[in-house]
Amino acid sequence: MTARDAPGVEEFADAARAWLASRLPVRGGDPRESVAVFHDLPHDEERALIGRIQDWLRVRYDAGYGAISWAREHGGAGLTPLHEEAFAEVEREFVTPGQHELTSVSTALIAPTVQMFGTSLQRQRLVEPLLRGDELACQLFSEPSAGSDLAGLATRAVPDGTGWVVNGQKVWSSGAQFAGWGELICRTDPSVPKHKGLTAFLLPMDTPGVDVRPLRQMSGGSSFCEVFLDDVRIPDALRLGEVGSGWAVTLATLGFERGHSGATADVGGGFAQLAHDARKLGRTGDPEVRRALAEVWLAEKVGALSAQRDRESRLDGAEPGPMGSLRKLDWAQRLKQVSDAAAVVLGPRLVADAGDGTYRWTEHYLGAPGYRIAGGSDEVQRTIIAERLLGLPPEPRADRGVAWKDIPR
Repeated sequence: MTARDAPGVEEFADAARAWLASRLPVRGGDPRESVAVFHDLPHDEERALIGRIQDWLRVRYDAGYGAISWAREHGGAGLTPLHEEAFAEVEREFVTPGQHELTSVSTALIAPTVQMFGTSLQRQRLVEPLLRGDELACQLFSEPSAGSDLAGLATRAVPDGTGWVVNGQKVWSSGAQFAGWGELICRTDPSVPKHKGLTAFLLPMDTPGVDVRPLRQMSGGSSFCEVFLDDVRIPDALRLGEVGSGWAVTLATLGFERGHSGATADVGGGFAQLAHDARKLGRTGDPEVRRALAEVWLAEKVGALSAQRDRESRLDGAEPGPMGSLRKLDWAQRLKQVSDAAAVVLGPRLVADAGDGTYRWTEHYLGAPGYRIAGGSDEVQRTIIAERLLGLPPEPRADRGVAWKDIPR
């Protein structure tokens, strides 16, 4: 049975489990498995990991499990987000090739954005290849002077004949060194307020003038990149959406990103791995260790209950909306709780390799803060929650209604 034949979530999950069991080994629940939040791999090994994930994406898509909640006319299974979540939960029971930010961005963020805003030719060229893993695309959003204030970005796209000439710099682009495409947000009209002067493009990353430079992070990895754009020419046929509607495209992609955070909730380990190491070190009798472990356990249970509530709400027809910000903020805070608990459990072992396997928590401790920024900082999420969920007055903004070119910098 494929996803297209499943009438209900429970029966669908059973069929998915049987299909996965015929192709993948069951996860053994090894508490010593990696707890890294971001990859710390040499270039060739990271490229090989992405290749293995792409191979799995193709197998999954061809079996009907690659676009479960997409409409059938768009190449999906025509089922609900609950079916999609059920498959993700079942898939965690098995050993898959792993996860990488670039493949997740391609399938869960950029593919649906192109489906929503792209022309028929753009959708035909990119949507199924992105979902299937045949193409990879990165986000070219953030800039050195425009991170949380994304609408303040300065990369310029100037019309030139039948296309555009782009100059500027992007940063924190996950997997850009391996991507064939980028979703690029540029400023096309500096004479209007910052949110209104943006336009989105689909950029082939091998275009002349595109210079991708991997950034070494404090965790040791270089998954993120800065991208320099020097007189890059983009045909107007690769414009994504209308001129000046780039902020709507951006918000759609960010909405997909925040909603996708729950799908990576198992990244970085948690209570099971912490408890294993606490027992191994003979620290389970320490009251501070017990308190830290209990807080992580409670946070995981509350997170699971919140996810269940979200599923039931969507089953009743509710749209996620700003709840995605609440979910993302909660997940980032849980990552920090795990890091804090690891510091309590390990003590000096967190900064000195004792040769007993516990030093792996250093990768978590150094990587977890990144998710307080990725997909919108904690402060941005709190503002969204305050204004759109709680109905509080919006924050005062000195640049409201001011042309971007007139905003002091």
